Amino acid sequence: MDRLPLPQEGPPLPLEGLTVVAVEQAVSAPFATRQLADLGARVIKVERVDGGDFARGYDTAARGLASHFVWCNRGKESIALDLKDPRGLDVVRRLIADADVFVQNLAQGAAARLGLDAATLCAAHPRLVAVDISGYGASGPYADKRAYDMLVQCEAGLVSVTGTPGQPVKAGVPAADIAAAMYAFSGVLAALVRRGTTGRGGPVEISMLEALAEWMGHPLHHTMHGGTPPARTGLAHAVIAPYDAYPTADGGRVLLSVQNDREWRRLAEQVLGQPELGDDPAYATNAARVAHRERTDALVGKALSALKADEAMDRLERAGIACARLRDLRELAGHPQLAARDRWREVGTPVGPLRALLPPITLPGGNEARMGDVPALGEHTEALLRAVGMTDAEIAALRRDGVAA
Repeated sequence: MDRLPLPQEGPPLPLEGLTVVAVEQAVSAPFATRQLADLGARVIKVERVDGGDFARGYDTAARGLASHFVWCNRGKESIALDLKDPRGLDVVRRLIADADVFVQNLAQGAAARLGLDAATLCAAHPRLVAVDISGYGASGPYADKRAYDMLVQCEAGLVSVTGTPGQPVKAGVPAADIAAAMYAFSGVLAALVRRGTTGRGGPVEISMLEALAEWMGHPLHHTMHGGTPPARTGLAHAVIAPYDAYPTADGGRVLLSVQNDREWRRLAEQVLGQPELGDDPAYATNAARVAHRERTDALVGKALSALKADEAMDRLERAGIACARLRDLRELAGHPQLAARDRWREVGTPVGPLRALLPPITLPGGNEARMGDVPALGEHTEALLRAVGMTDAEIAALRRDGVAA
C-alpha cells in the first residue's frame, strides 16, 4: 500500500508514515480518525456498499453533502465493502495486516462476530493498536444498549445541568461523541508511544458514557462531595455572580464574568458608575452577590442596556473585566480572531472546495496539518484492492457480486 511522499517544507507531521484502518460510522470514530489524518496518518475508511457511512445521509447542508460527514472525514481514503461476505472481510483483514492502527465503532458485538474486535486483532498482530469505541463499554448491564449522542448525554447527567431552571436541554453539539472521539485520539497516541518503547501495540477501549462522565467532573464532584447538584442557570454560573449575558442598546448581548472581589470593585466604579457598591456588604463578596443575584444582575443589566455592544465591550475591556459577545454561527464563521490568525483553509470535496478550520493542534516550525479531501463513497476502492494484491478478474467479481463498490 505504498503512496508517494508529500513534499516537506519542515519537520514531517508526527504521524507521517502510519496507516490507520477504520470501520467507522457517525461521529465518534470518524472524528477520532480525522485527527490522525490531520497529523499525517494515512486513514483508510471502510464503508458499507449500500450508502456508506450513514452520516453521509444526515443532511445536505454542505452544498449537497452532509455537514457531519464533511466535518469528520477529510483526508481519508474510502473503500466500500460488504463485510458480511467473506471476500469483503478478507480485504479488510489484508488491510489491517499492514496497518499500525485499527479503529471501529460498530454496534456492540458486531466487531467480535467479524473477528475485528481489538482483543482478537491484537492477538494476531502484536504491533497493532486497535480501538473499540462503544456506547457503554463491553461489559455491564448497559453493554448491549443502543447508544446515540443525546441518549448518552442524558445518561451522563449532562442534560441535568444544561438549560434553564424550567427546562433541561441537551448540548448543541454531539458532546458524547466528541468526548469519546478525543479520548480515542489520545488513547491511540499513548499506545503508539508505548509501542515505540516496547514494540507492542495493544487494545484501547473507549466508552461514550465514561468519556462524558469524566467531562462532568465539576458538577459530579460538587454533588458527590457537597451534596447539592448545581442548578441549571442558562448562561449564568451556578456559584459566581455576576456571570451572565446582558442585553445592550443595539440588540446585542454581552457576557461578562467577575471572578473575584477586586474585579467587582472595578466593575462597580468603571462600568456601573457606582463605586460605593464595591464595599457594600450586599455585593462586596461573591457569596453576597450570589445571594442577591437578581439585584446584582439588575444593576449590571441596567448599565449595559444603555450602551451599544461595542461600547460595552470597550468599557469592560478597559476595566479589566473578562467579557465576550454572544455570537451566532455566521458570526463565528467571520470571527475576527480566526481571520487574523489565518485559521481558514479550503478542503476538496466531491462538490468542490469547502471552507474548513485548521485543527487546533498547531506545531510551530513544522508542516501545517494535512487537510486532505473528503472522499466520495468508494473513491479509492479499486486502488486499495489492487494494493492488497487482487487481480482485475477478482476485482471485477467483487463488483459484480456487490461485495465492493
